Amino acid sequence: MTNPEPSSDRRGIRLPLYLQILIALVFAVGVGIWFGAGTYDPAHEALINNLAIPCELVLKALRALATPLILLAVLHAFLTTDIPGTAGRKLTWLLLTNTLMAILIGLLVANVLQPGTWGQVTLTSSSAEATTKSFDPWQLLRDTVPESVLKPLVNNDVIQLIFVALAFGIALRAIKSTQIARGHADYLSIQHIITTLFEAVIRILHWIILLVPIAVFGIVARTIALKGFAPFQALGGLVVAVLVALCLQALYYLLRVRLGSWVSPGRFLRGGSDALFTAFSTASSTVTMPITFEALLEKVGLRESSASLGALVGSNFNNDGTALYEAMAALFVAQILGIKLALPQQLLVVLTSIFASVGAAGIPEAGLVTMTLVFSSVGLPTEYIALLITVDWFLDRCRTAINVMGDMTVSCLLDGKQPKLAAEPFIEEALAPETEV
Repeated sequence: MTNPEPSSDRRGIRLPLYLQILIALVFAVGVGIWFGAGTYDPAHEALINNLAIPCELVLKALRALATPLILLAVLHAFLTTDIPGTAGRKLTWLLLTNTLMAILIGLLVANVLQPGTWGQVTLTSSSAEATTKSFDPWQLLRDTVPESVLKPLVNNDVIQLIFVALAFGIALRAIKSTQIARGHADYLSIQHIITTLFEAVIRILHWIILLVPIAVFGIVARTIALKGFAPFQALGGLVVAVLVALCLQALYYLLRVRLGSWVSPGRFLRGGSDALFTAFSTASSTVTMPITFEALLEKVGLRESSASLGALVGSNFNNDGTALYEAMAALFVAQILGIKLALPQQLLVVLTSIFASVGAAGIPEAGLVTMTLVFSSVGLPTEYIALLITVDWFLDRCRTAINVMGDMTVSCLLDGKQPKLAAEPFIEEALAPETEV
């Protein structure tokens, strides 16, 4: 995935996003206490509610970006990703099974621990009322095909969006293959347009993410002022539940590496430690990508083809930690609202989370964008994402580390059960014809 680097001001030092959010949280707690921490003066209620305006604007912007981000991400992946046939099929299977297992683990932990019942969280906004959708498979099948191509983008309908993205993606990929076989290059124009539009959406997303600390300040200050600290007990439950689920996913990776490759779990963790720590500290799988590739190649000792497919190609699609978190967040909000999502509705969350994780860009807080589609798929109010922002800065780092660990796992499984021969890197060089200098 080609993501433009965020522009930086070289004339000054910009604080990392997580430090900005931490500072915003400290000030928000102070303002919330100053307004009474649940015992506020009703005369100040209008002023307190206005604190949430930045967060509401950020959520609107995220909802607006969600559908074009996923559509362009899928089209961009179909047009630019070059995967060999046999390796491509194996890579697709590994990515799908890893992501599916992550979501199932997340749903299992959320159903067992019930973090949404650990505290009471209510929003005063009238727009935050739940209108959960009943699951009708036949109606879902009828609604899969949109009445117009633009309708899924306008209505944020994720199922119809998936249909449109896959239809155009497969068609464009076939056209590209046909033109390459005939020696034509007409496809390059549309490929360049999609790449440019995709990078433009990512750039706008960077700008919105810069406003997250202000949104966190406003929503936390308002919540503490109106409700005190009780609502954050449930958020603490969410943090615990997500960490438990991510640890189980990590154990699943280690087991799969142990059984499906020549790499031992100890070698896997030691060799990939730099990549995992970088992922946690930067919260960006894109920034970590070259470090992951180098670690797999130099420290773990994988073949270059396996390392590149898993770390460079697979990372565009393999966001297991993000998919796990988005599924758990949907169940968390449903539990807060006292709504029991039936198994078919949870399966709809699974389907939506799989495709939403593909569209999650490799930058901090990008999962908040695609989460709006996951919530909308089962009729949950997206306004509750505002409260999740207060803990997302930490959970984002944890799930990014799991995303990178998933990339490393795929590379090891692609490498097989036989380690690379000592002379293998030099075979190609030895077979090449000698040239005179």
